[in-house]
Amino acid sequence: MLARELADISAMIGGIGTPDFGPALDAMLRAVVPFDLSVVFAFPYDARPILLHDGYTHEVAPHALAAYLGGAYLLDPFYVACNNGQEAGLWRMRELAPDRFFRSGFSSSAEVHPCVSLEKGSLIEEVGFVIPLQEGMQATYSLMRCRGRSFSGRELDRLRLYEPIVRQAVRSNWRRQDTAAAVPRDEAADAMERAFESLFSDRLTKQQRNIVRLILRGHSNLSIGKAMNIAEGTVRIHRKNIYRRLGISGQGALFRIFIDHLNRRQFY
Repeated sequence: MLARELADISAMIGGIGTPDFGPALDAMLRAVVPFDLSVVFAFPYDARPILLHDGYTHEVAPHALAAYLGGAYLLDPFYVACNNGQEAGLWRMRELAPDRFFRSGFSSSAEVHPCVSLEKGSLIEEVGFVIPLQEGMQATYSLMRCRGRSFSGRELDRLRLYEPIVRQAVRSNWRRQDTAAAVPRDEAADAMERAFESLFSDRLTKQQRNIVRLILRGHSNLSIGKAMNIAEGTVRIHRKNIYRRLGISGQGALFRIFIDHLNRRQFY
């Protein structure tokens, strides 16, 4: 390794357990591959994420983070994947996302996605290190590009060389900071689950609400049918009836209602 790389790794290790850890981690990887924004979240099962490193709100509107933590994280492919026991390693978001996710409201919403709130429509790509923490809990260290091109295969190969270092550093910082004490308890987890369950509870059946959850997360009719073991045509009929009952014309309006619902519940 070059002297610069060794110096960056040394500075990152020295920052473990201190407020300097996140910036030092970013500096180490920016010397390898350029990126614009970053964030580290721990994802407790069915509970609000824990922010471990904020590498984006210095450039974007603070309400994007508030909206995300307020409940929009429920639609985040990294959150969903980690709660489903995603294998550790470096992943492109598009490898984990449902088949129509990038046509969903979440991926293009300036209110909840930090890159997009920098300049609407400017999110190029997000990749993330999935890192096991404790008792099935995982963290994601996300790197985001808002300009230029997607991460190339060669750039990802460079980042993968650092994956063992990143994994152990984030795990050590988690233990050193005793962040486990901040994991939300059952009350917070239940509150978040109720936020989803209460959405349209007065107008839709339970099956229809489950379909809404999958629509919001970016699943196509085919993907929803496979997840719920029903025919694609049946999903299409359900979707039409859902929109009719809600008096809306499509997925964009559905996402808008969901975000307004979260904001009214004020979970942040």
